[in-house]
Amino acid sequence: MKYAARVIITRANGVIVSISSVAGAIRGLGTQTYTGSRHAIVGPTKNVAAELRAHGIRVNYVSPYAVPTGFAFAHLEEERTADAVPGFRDFIGTRANFRGIELTADDVANTVLYLACDGSE
Repeated sequence: MKYAARVIITRANGVIVSISSVAGAIRGLGTQTYTGSRHAIVGPTKNVAAELRAHGIRVNYVSPYAVPTGFAFAHLEEERTADAVPGFRDFIGTRANFRGIELTADDVANTVLYLACDGSE
């Protein structure tokens, strides 16, 4: 963020969007290492947002719940087979904020695009 901010400050206009995880906001959703790394994104992002707003720069972060991707499936504790996928989807489907909606990587990307566009001011 600090390198992007240096460039964006000279323009007095811009957007920085970080991607974290819901584990950065809610306890108990991941290992200590994973959760700590997500907090290491959220905290500085909030601080940078406070510092850069005086320069006309918007700073946000996106913290999605579990997104069923190959990366997420690779971290399943159970056997990593096609049979584990429905269990993963059921697990997140009953715990996510939007019940019955499966979050996709495209949803996360579209959220970032929205936050980066001028219309989100």
